Amino acid sequence: MHQSVLFHETLTHLAVTPGGSYIDGTVGAGGHAHGILTAAGPTGRLLGLDQDPTALALAGDRLAEFGDRAVLVHANFAALGEVAPRFGFLAVEGVLLDLGVSSMQLDTPERGFSFMVEAPLDMRMDPTSGQPTAADLVNDLPDGELADLIYRYGEERDSRRIARRIAAERQTAPIVTTSRLAAIVLAAVGGRPAGPQGRIHPATRTFQALRIAVNAELDVLPVALDAAVGLLQPGGRLAVLAFHSLEDRIVKQFISREVKGCICPPEFPACQCGRSPRLRPISKGAIQAGDAEIHHNPRARSVRLRVAERLPGGSERSVTP
Repeated sequence: MHQSVLFHETLTHLAVTPGGSYIDGTVGAGGHAHGILTAAGPTGRLLGLDQDPTALALAGDRLAEFGDRAVLVHANFAALGEVAPRFGFLAVEGVLLDLGVSSMQLDTPERGFSFMVEAPLDMRMDPTSGQPTAADLVNDLPDGELADLIYRYGEERDSRRIARRIAAERQTAPIVTTSRLAAIVLAAVGGRPAGPQGRIHPATRTFQALRIAVNAELDVLPVALDAAVGLLQPGGRLAVLAFHSLEDRIVKQFISREVKGCICPPEFPACQCGRSPRLRPISKGAIQAGDAEIHHNPRARSVRLRVAERLPGGSERSVTP
């Protein structure tokens, strides 16, 4: 069973109220959504989106007890601004975004997210999308572009060495399995650990980079954040769970901009853009998992929860992917 991280902290900071309307833009197996619907009973509603059909089916089973109070839609959260109005979710009390890959996706070998087991090199969150797989990127990208991708999304300092080794190996035969790619990365860095005290496997950053690129995770995140704020009523809250520094940085910077409002250059004597703040921060910095939760669920060690509240008024934004 997938374990929802920072479960109690998330529900507490969302300040769920009975009868409210909520959106879970990444509903997954429905853990957080179940908690929200329970707290919002008996008439509260929730719209749950997920691009993963398998996750959506699990959420359907988990939330079946709530009947039509739970509305589940197969969609990427980048489409939040289009999907929510279609189902009557406007001026909602809260929006939750739980970013990244879930435990159930990591633990399903055929999805190709993990280098710990032999599997097809896929990594698509939505296998029905027709988008390129990780194998397509590994075998088709020029080594320079592949190195840039691994460095940008994986923050891997040995990206060029890894990309050169991949380019050489794929000349022998296409790289189509997780285990072969992991072995190639290991050989490229000489078996040297990529993190302190050997806690991180050398292939971790490369696999992360490919997953982010395949699913365009960092490109769609600003679009989803902007849409979420636009759907909140005054006093409504946005809660975002991020699991690595790149996505957390985007969330942090987005909230900071919306708290500030004005985007005029600092040398301007007075505001000329006319933009007013849309958010105020609820959490002071990021909320992290405690030792007890990390001990119970080691994947919680990297999570960062940021929460902000919608202000009355505020200048609407428009974010282009």
